[in-house]
Amino acid sequence: METVSNLTEESISGIQNLIEINIDSSKGFSDAAEKIENVQIANFFRECGDERGRFASELKNLVRVNGRDPENSGSLKGTVHRWWMNIRGTVSGGDEHAVLAEAERGEDAIKGRYEQMLKETAGSTVNDVLQRQYASVKARHDQIRDMRDARA
Repeated sequence: METVSNLTEESISGIQNLIEINIDSSKGFSDAAEKIENVQIANFFRECGDERGRFASELKNLVRVNGRDPENSGSLKGTVHRWWMNIRGTVSGGDEHAVLAEAERGEDAIKGRYEQMLKETAGSTVNDVLQRQYASVKARHDQIRDMRDARA
């Protein structure tokens, strides 16, 4: 039976992936916050970036409890990385609607990864953590969508 300190290889692998995507997201939000002129959006992106950093730390602790070394960097090949590369270019153009549209696309990717992980770990002892983080990711996604729609 799987416990928090005795996770399956599949669970650990999935958590490692979520660590990477949260690191990517944290860095991306922080970078975008520094480049966008709208103070409200910049502050929101900073909050999102800080939250994703906390999520990554929490997930790293789950990996450590299992005697493994957690991921310490984001993915250079994943969907979120490509999305953040796009948003960095968009931010410099100053189009708030475009920035928020790109942010929503990135949030779709991380939201989808959490949904996949929750299905893969149904009944796992880590699902409480994943479900709580997912609820926040989904809420941030919806906030970004609403901010984007308000600027259409």
